[in-house]
Amino acid sequence: MSTRHLPAQIGDLPPIGRPANGALLAAGVTTLAQVATWCRRDLLALHGVGPKAVAILDAALAEQGLAFADSPAGSAHP
Repeated sequence: MSTRHLPAQIGDLPPIGRPANGALLAAGVTTLAQVATWCRRDLLALHGVGPKAVAILDAALAEQGLAFADSPAGSAHP
C-alpha cells in the first residue's frame, strides 16, 4: 500500500505518521474504540506500526478512558 496518498490523520486517531496510519487503515482500524480492541503485540506486528505509534495511541486511549485489550482495564478482542 502506498502511503503517499494517505491522510495525516484518520478519524479520531492521533497523528501517528503515514506508515502507521496506512497499516491501521489496511487492518480496518479508523477509531480509538477500534484500537482498544487490539493488543499492543498485534499492533506492533503490523508493518508500519512501531513502539512510538503504540505509545501515542496508548496516551490517546487513556485520555478517552480506554485501554488496549491486553491492559488490565482493556476490553476483550472481538
